[in-house]
Amino acid sequence: MCGFCSDKKPREGQAQPEHRRQDDRIDSAEDAQAESGGALMADHVFTEEERGWMRQAMAQARQAYALGEVPVGAVIVDAQGNVVSAGYNRTIIDHDPTAHAEIVALREAARLMGNYRLPGLRLFVTLEPCAMCLGAMLHARLREIVFAAPDPKTGSCGGLIDLSSNTRLNHQTGIRSGLLADECSEMLRRFFRERRQQAKGAADPAER
Repeated sequence: MCGFCSDKKPREGQAQPEHRRQDDRIDSAEDAQAESGGALMADHVFTEEERGWMRQAMAQARQAYALGEVPVGAVIVDAQGNVVSAGYNRTIIDHDPTAHAEIVALREAARLMGNYRLPGLRLFVTLEPCAMCLGAMLHARLREIVFAAPDPKTGSCGGLIDLSSNTRLNHQTGIRSGLLADECSEMLRRFFRERRQQAKGAADPAER
């Protein structure tokens, strides 16, 4: 269940929840750090090559940041270590609720490979995938998913729910986490801090 899917109605007199204009993957990187429960893998278990791929995903996330999108980026890598495709969040600019970084990268990889199945490929993403993105990656038959920061709001690899470990699924994809998590979390933290400041300034013209 994502953050939009609650069927609980507010009690009388209780404020209605504010609908977020950005996608609802995470609204506070501080929450991610506090609620991760130490489940992230130590960064030292990753290779320098893997760090390089995550840094490329971070470069994608910075493109999203510059456009006012939640800064999440992804890259897909083949067995030889070549980057096949990349993507960043585009939900607002594309008017597309499915345009998360992982989906954008998957679509491009599938187009280039001429196949909706992507066996042997690995995806590196700066934030834990949501259920939609994980489902797409499982359908694509990816070899592995590596994510940086956890997402306790909509993460489907243990942050909120853990679909990735469900043995009833007809395909199992490897999952690792924690690669450059602090840096990716800080980017999210900075983005939402700036967004809150902008919202406050818009609400109080006297402070401008």
